[in-house]
Amino acid sequence: MKKSSKKVVILGGGISGLSAAFYVKKLAEDRQLEVEITLVEKSERLGGKLQTVRQNDFMIEKGPDAFLARKTAILDLTMELGLEAELVSTNPKAKSACILHKGKLHTMPMGFILGIPTKLTPFIRTGLISPLGKARAALDLIIPAKKGDADESLGDFIKRRLGKEVLDQITEPLLSGIYAGDTHSLSLMSTFPQFKLMEQKHGSLIKGMSKGAGRKSAVQDKLLDIAKKSMFLSYRSGLSTIVERLKERLDTVRFVMGQGVVEVRKESGYQVILEHGQKIDADAVICAIPAFEAATLFSGVASASWLHNIHYVSVANIALAYKNTDLNLAFEGTGFLVPRKEGKKITACTWSSTKWSHTAPEGYTLLRTYIGHAGAQEWIQMTDDQLVDAARKDLKDLMGLKAEPEFAEVSRCDRSMPQYPIGHKEHMAKMRQDFAQYLPGVFLCGAGYGGVGIPDCIAQGKEAAEQLLSDFL
Repeated sequence: MKKSSKKVVILGGGISGLSAAFYVKKLAEDRQLEVEITLVEKSERLGGKLQTVRQNDFMIEKGPDAFLARKTAILDLTMELGLEAELVSTNPKAKSACILHKGKLHTMPMGFILGIPTKLTPFIRTGLISPLGKARAALDLIIPAKKGDADESLGDFIKRRLGKEVLDQITEPLLSGIYAGDTHSLSLMSTFPQFKLMEQKHGSLIKGMSKGAGRKSAVQDKLLDIAKKSMFLSYRSGLSTIVERLKERLDTVRFVMGQGVVEVRKESGYQVILEHGQKIDADAVICAIPAFEAATLFSGVASASWLHNIHYVSVANIALAYKNTDLNLAFEGTGFLVPRKEGKKITACTWSSTKWSHTAPEGYTLLRTYIGHAGAQEWIQMTDDQLVDAARKDLKDLMGLKAEPEFAEVSRCDRSMPQYPIGHKEHMAKMRQDFAQYLPGVFLCGAGYGGVGIPDCIAQGKEAAEQLLSDFL
């Protein structure tokens, strides 16, 4: 490399780090800048939580199984990688989902968006909410908006607008699949800031969501045709597809695998010290590792102590494969959700092969059950066999599913779900300001900082790359 070249070290080989590496490389080439990129990943595998297992013609996701189609960062990257033809949407016939209530599965009413009712008649008819609970939810139409921009918990906000019953029975189980968290501890402004904006603009969450549901947005105009027809998308060969293609495109990137980072030392530039004593010089560093690891690396910046407040929840998913001839059930929807108060071990079950037709061979059914959320981490001590037994017991109790599975695949996602505390957005803004002052050229991106979804992580990786390259001009 020429003397004028810049050295960039990226910490973490999950989707955030890989996206950051891709965009640093792409932007540097576009601007004819000499950049040497090194990516450090402490495990022996790239992709982080994204991992697809292909077994006996089944396709099983060990982490997330899809991404939100309306968030364009992943669609942009998909097109840049030439993967548009690999996109697949959910089965259009599998639209309904259920929620467990008093031991029985109830179909989710039509018109609910993120747990917010937007259509009156289906909400009135649902057995999920009592008449008193429905009357309380309707008060959202007349309760004045809370003044000020102060953050509050997501749970307190929903309870204030729609009442405790809607929160406990519908909103919490729906959002638990995203954060696996306690809604009373999660920051509203760092999870669903649009709810606050709806309250301020329309004076009502129901009014705001109803108007938004019927309006075509500028984002929708930018979506690919397939994304306009489905809320969720994946890839025909699984989410590992994007990881594999990114690695192919990062052919000039140096990968250092199997070593964690123990120190980022500020000298004339930076020096990244690895577990085995290896030292890597850097002009800039993109940190795409979990917040609890970054907190130790950057303890010299006082505001970075906030990262210790971002707790991570562990979850597990148990995939169960069945022969259709062994089943006495028909799976027509996408699955069901289990509120905490129902007292079950599983928090949800996805009928994967109904929702995604490419996940199981003809004549077979694939289910995925989920265990673990904030306040329920005792499952970590259970063996894989015990997790399978627990999932099967709940499926038997709830669905009458007695069949013996052909096989089970247990995936443990340890400390995988960051929980944004109240005030997170403001603290992160302060921390980024301090980094710009005291650690110029060091950037944070990833699920622990500004959004947990795959598109959010990609967007953060791209933003970090853009900020980094702007400093080099």
